Amino acid sequence: MNIIAVIPARMASSRFPGKPLAKICGLPMIGHVYLRSKMSAFLNEVYVATCDREIVDYINKIGGKVVMTKDSHERASDRTAEALLKIENSINQKVDIVVMIQGDEPMITPEMIDLAVKPLHDDESIMVSNLMSSLLSQKEFEDPNEVKVVVDRQNNALYFSREPIPSRKKGAKEIPMLKQVCIIPFRRNFLLKFNELEPTPLEIIESVDMMRVIEHGYKVKMIFTKFCTYSVDSPQDLSKVEGLMRDDLLIKKYNKTSD
Repeated sequence: MNIIAVIPARMASSRFPGKPLAKICGLPMIGHVYLRSKMSAFLNEVYVATCDREIVDYINKIGGKVVMTKDSHERASDRTAEALLKIENSINQKVDIVVMIQGDEPMITPEMIDLAVKPLHDDESIMVSNLMSSLLSQKEFEDPNEVKVVVDRQNNALYFSREPIPSRKKGAKEIPMLKQVCIIPFRRNFLLKFNELEPTPLEIIESVDMMRVIEHGYKVKMIFTKFCTYSVDSPQDLSKVEGLMRDDLLIKKYNKTSD
């Protein structure tokens, strides 16, 4: 199968402008995401999709592959779809699965990518999957930057929210506090179809793209990972993640030309 990853990234983040090039342990965040993604056993290639020349120049500098996209995209999936079609045109080959990896997830591991892709690789009926992991504290559970998810008995997503779900107010002793991890493999045709679907009320209310899949009657397969990662939404998150990554073993394997 031809499986690629696309990392959508832009400098104009409302909460943290310029964050793709913000340094963590001496390396721009987008560099960590790209170089760690390249280690996945399932991926044939990894691309960064961006509308910003600064990001293009950096990825070129480290010998990576980058696709210039329009600056009008509001959603990562739109940018990923544009990049997908441009990549197919350049390599003259169709892609089977495209893995959308958020550029603000510098702690991802290649094993996490492999775990997310495997269900689509093994089961043709699965159109899209997400990783999920445990929330480790009440503070994280209540943080609106953490997208919470509840699942059915087959680990298909029932609902995503930035609010704390499920309820902790009914006296249950054990609450499954799970969060979405933004490594999202799509079947090629389903990604294009997803972007043609009408945005949905709960998607807009929750500001979570995967709600559109559920509201249109499709399933999102959720895969649990034991890896503990944190995304970067603010300068405070950057400091926290840098502290956690100081002893990261994968960093030592990065190409020396990546700084």
